[in-house]
Amino acid sequence: RDRATPAGHRPGMDNPAHPLAAAALGRAAADRHVPLAAVIGAVAANAPDWTEFLIGLPSNAPGEYLVLHGGITHSLLGAAIEILALTLLVGTSWRISSRPPWRWLLACIAAAVLSHVFMDWQGSYGWRPFLPWSNTWYYLDWVAIADVFFWIVPLIALAWGANRHWIPLSFTVVTAAFMTLVVALARQAAAPWVLAVYVLGLLVGSIGWIRYWVGPVARQQAAVIALLVLGTYSLAQGFAAQGRKAGIRREAQARFGKDATYAALTEIGQPFRWEEIYASADTVAGEGWRLPRQLRSRAVRTAISDPPQGRAMAQFARFLVAEVDTSNQAIYLRDARYARVGREGWGVVRVRTE
Repeated sequence: RDRATPAGHRPGMDNPAHPLAAAALGRAAADRHVPLAAVIGAVAANAPDWTEFLIGLPSNAPGEYLVLHGGITHSLLGAAIEILALTLLVGTSWRISSRPPWRWLLACIAAAVLSHVFMDWQGSYGWRPFLPWSNTWYYLDWVAIADVFFWIVPLIALAWGANRHWIPLSFTVVTAAFMTLVVALARQAAAPWVLAVYVLGLLVGSIGWIRYWVGPVARQQAAVIALLVLGTYSLAQGFAAQGRKAGIRREAQARFGKDATYAALTEIGQPFRWEEIYASADTVAGEGWRLPRQLRSRAVRTAISDPPQGRAMAQFARFLVAEVDTSNQAIYLRDARYARVGREGWGVVRVRTE
């Protein structure tokens, strides 16, 4: 019987970005009408992820994970169900007044849930909006899976608008400390200007919190401004990505003909920079590397059509390549976006044939 060994997993966009951006969205959409709008937005933002566990998301089977994560809970249908369910759940448990502000509550939760799927779509991981009817992935290739500006910009707005109490103080300090630790550990992958802007953001956010620049009175406006900054940043990268893709398309067609496929892959820590990747039916290539796909092999066709893990990788991989190891009776399936060498790790599935 064919079987596969696991290789791990990776989200669409990093987890801190979703609740932080959605907390600002919740506050911007409904702060004057819904108490704890930022908290509700932060919780609702991760609904596409935590509802995966309700449908049986496996913890150690990467093939199944690749099918389920970014699956039905992240689709337009799934988002609509999550928005309705969460609105009813929060509204029917309302304790602040006898009549919940339904339209504002709906606006808060809808903005948060939809922000999650949009943020996944804007990167190179992708989004399948039309499940269960279509399994097609869509990619904007704008912003990387992890981007510190999606952390620091909403955090500044949330910190400036926080009440003077130990709970928001603790949230701000713990979140900023965690973010800074991650940035420090990954500083070699980040552009110097990104690190400089991040440090400046921390300073501005800290001073603004201490001096109480905004407070509860104007915190909704602060959240709106933060979202406008993020939106402008994303759109700027989107416009730049289109020009980069045009150049990559020309290079792909020059290398592999008019039927070549291509992508501009976002790079973590390097805004406004993209890695080129080109592919034909037989080869995937980039700057300084080239891999045979070997997808025409009968053994590979069996590996991606019969075992569940192989089918999952074939559905997920944007640039699927295979390595046949006859000595170990194994086929290694890789997504060339994430894995080009090696036999373990993210983006690799091992299918054994006996």
